[in-house]
Amino acid sequence: MSRLFSIFVAFVASFLLIGSAQAEVKVLTSVKPLQLIAAAVQDGVAVPEVLLPPGASPHNYALRPSDVRKVQSVDLLYWIGPDMEGFLPRVLKGRALPSVAVQDLPGLKLRHFAEDNHSHAEEADEADEADEADEADEHDHDHRPGSLDAHLWLSPINARVIATKMATDLSAADPANAARYQSNLKAFDERLDALDLRLKARLAGIAGKPYFVFHEAFDYFEDAYGLKHTGVFSVAAEVQPGAQHVAAMRTRLQEVGKTCVFSEPPLRPRLAETLVAGLPVKLAELDALGGYTPATAQGYEQLLEKLGNDLAGCLESL
Repeated sequence: MSRLFSIFVAFVASFLLIGSAQAEVKVLTSVKPLQLIAAAVQDGVAVPEVLLPPGASPHNYALRPSDVRKVQSVDLLYWIGPDMEGFLPRVLKGRALPSVAVQDLPGLKLRHFAEDNHSHAEEADEADEADEADEADEHDHDHRPGSLDAHLWLSPINARVIATKMATDLSAADPANAARYQSNLKAFDERLDALDLRLKARLAGIAGKPYFVFHEAFDYFEDAYGLKHTGVFSVAAEVQPGAQHVAAMRTRLQEVGKTCVFSEPPLRPRLAETLVAGLPVKLAELDALGGYTPATAQGYEQLLEKLGNDLAGCLESL
């Protein structure tokens, strides 16, 4: 009888162990960069999920019913905040479990768009652009002077703050793995120290070189590494700007001479080829979201390193 009882106890214990192993903390992030930071913290314990698929815009994503169910059911949800994912606040109202808008975390180094952030080309031919106002670039409403620059993940300082919050939350929700989360956080900090040195060395040679962007998404990265774009050509892929606007852009490029103009994947603005035709200007891409970066412990560093390499690579080739 005692033998049968021992077998029964062992069976129940194994069942409970299996149940506890399956009851991992489910983490969902809105965008890939937050998933990469979470993946570093959860390394060896679980893999966080991400809401937006590669190439989707965080500004105007259309949630599917399965997305809404996922948002409601996960244990921990992290998003940038209403200045980035305008589609999320309405859905989050029905969520009972914790949600963290990381733009509100204490200790972040936040930037705001300034009055003089835009290039002369953006200001040209306002009459032309008035007709396009209803079809404006999805980013324009976020880039009004004084508004928050929500691309805050491109600062390694901010990534450390976000990772610390995630490690704290996960340790509280999953005490059995608390030591692992804290160890992962320490390793993440050390890797960011090494990454910082590599990027500073890689980018030192291009400081002061002029370049243009189609989307003002990189100010945090530039601020961290002593860079500054010369101008912004903020044009929606589906809108063809007026002839005077295009002429003003080309004039600006002619004034600068050899330079690079960076767009963001997956779409290059339609006027890009026309804009640089016959000029000593190279078209290239910078991916602020790292859409196809694997969600591994080193994913966040890979995102920043690729950004630095793509930026430096184009400017060094001129």
